[in-house]
Amino acid sequence: MTTESLPRTPAELGLPDAPVEAGPADPAGHHVRAKLDREIRALLAYEPGTRSGADPEDLHQMRVALRRMRSVLKLSGRLVGDGAEPVRAELGWLGQSLGEVRDYDVLIGHLREVIADFEVRDQAAGHRLVSRFVTERAAAKRRLTQALTSARYSTLLREVSLLTRSTAEVPDQPHDLVGGLAKPHRKLAKAVRALPADPPDDDLHALRIHGKKLRYAAELAQTSAKKKRAKRIKALIKATKDFQTVLGDHQDAVIAAERMRAVLATADGEVGFVAGRIAERELARRAEARAAWRASWAAVDRAAKALHA
Repeated sequence: MTTESLPRTPAELGLPDAPVEAGPADPAGHHVRAKLDREIRALLAYEPGTRSGADPEDLHQMRVALRRMRSVLKLSGRLVGDGAEPVRAELGWLGQSLGEVRDYDVLIGHLREVIADFEVRDQAAGHRLVSRFVTERAAAKRRLTQALTSARYSTLLREVSLLTRSTAEVPDQPHDLVGGLAKPHRKLAKAVRALPADPPDDDLHALRIHGKKLRYAAELAQTSAKKKRAKRIKALIKATKDFQTVLGDHQDAVIAAERMRAVLATADGEVGFVAGRIAERELARRAEARAAWRASWAAVDRAAKALHA
């Protein structure tokens, strides 16, 4: 399948001219379809920029749209029919390609900022260091481009669009989107309680994923809530965003430090010196995030509990 034959617009996917809207009086299934409709439109809007690579933010936003769709289908996909789980799995396939490039974008952008503060005599070695990751990113970008021009991607877009037009309802199983926030909150709280005083890096990364699921569930529930509860959900969304930021900084620092360790095995003296300096900074950034995440979690917990007060 050529790029030209891929569906590139909402109309080519059979979506209506205007985005689907949902209000507090609408059934939960309609809110799920409306959310999928918004996010598939966002994914299509950011796809050209992702292909061109002119602005890394386009790829980031395309990935966010995809993650929101996956989260909605995980929590409430049964409300739009049996096809939800296969679509969620296929979104995971695309997410891997987007995530690989995005990780390089974050790393390269951060390294450039750090190296810009170094002395002039270390700049050339710093640029050689960054060029390694730019080359690796180019290979990852080629793999992403192949995914975005594949028949598999075209089929995925069409399957998501079909879910937005699904007429499936579950009348015998009422689904309260706001009440449904209790489940991802419980999972996050349980994960926090299970952590030791000095958690492994991977456990904190898993905690961030739990927090992200709660945030995306709250974004969906906000559209179905009446004014008072919608205001409380807004506070929860803000708290989960802050929580994600703290743990995201932690994960970025962990990855950057690991990359620098790997570089040291093959780098020349000058590049190795710069890599060592960067690794030291990243370990300090990791420590700062570790000192802050529990307070950030407490804010999330308070906001979630306030919904049911």
